[in-house]
Amino acid sequence: MKIAVFGANGQLGRELQAISASFSPHQLYFTDIDDIDITNEHRLKAYLFDNQIDIIINTAAYTAVDKAEEELIRAWQINALAVERMAFFAKEKDIFLIHISTDYVFEGQSYRPYNEEDRTAPISVYGRSKRAAEEAILCHKPRSVIIRTAWLYSSYGYNFVKTILRLAKQNSQIEIVCDQIGTPTYAADLAHIISLFVNKIDMFKEPQIFHFSNEGVASWYDFAYEIVQQSHLQCVVKPIPTTSYPTLATRPFYSVLDKQKVKTTLNISIPHWRESLEKCLRGIDF
Repeated sequence: MKIAVFGANGQLGRELQAISASFSPHQLYFTDIDDIDITNEHRLKAYLFDNQIDIIINTAAYTAVDKAEEELIRAWQINALAVERMAFFAKEKDIFLIHISTDYVFEGQSYRPYNEEDRTAPISVYGRSKRAAEEAILCHKPRSVIIRTAWLYSSYGYNFVKTILRLAKQNSQIEIVCDQIGTPTYAADLAHIISLFVNKIDMFKEPQIFHFSNEGVASWYDFAYEIVQQSHLQCVVKPIPTTSYPTLATRPFYSVLDKQKVKTTLNISIPHWRESLEKCLRGIDF
């Protein structure tokens, strides 16, 4: 089968490239904005149809959460409208769609892990645009899997782990929010999950939503503290409340994802976030 991976230069796209051999004998087409602008309806359609694509893996997204509050149109074009067109074309040509979504579709006022059936209520432009993409897929009903994930990081690209490493090297003390709770997700682990779904696409006749992150729970402070500890950097990590670090976009205070459905469907166990962080740090030169 021919698989188009959109957003190939992002951290998840790079992790998919790193394990491309595991997709054999399928043929992967790794593309990014320089190759195909997914917001251009005609070029998107031509790319999918001319290359006779069988599976779309959409990792492309506008992920600058605060900037999205000011660049609403651009965020909506990439996160929602482009995905709606993918869903429409996928239904038309029976292309299987794997789309990556986010924990930010939830309001974050719960105190138990969110499952796939829980009510969504995004509180930011980013979250609303990602939820609109989910709704478009559910409306057009291509054969598809929506994977919600959270706090994604990797040894590639720009992410929280690399930011903390940089700040901890430059400062004797850093302050990190301690009252936003979720679960870090190593993009390499998510890439592996995507490869497993590719091998099981015959199971899915209409859209299904799954949650995936690493195991465990953390605040951003916990995550930063562990990054510094595992990296043996001489920096004090100080917890602060969200009110001491105002941002343009409001974040969910609690967005832990319930992963029982994906564990049962794929018959897998999921590593703890501290274990996966250790693997990631081994691949970063700091």
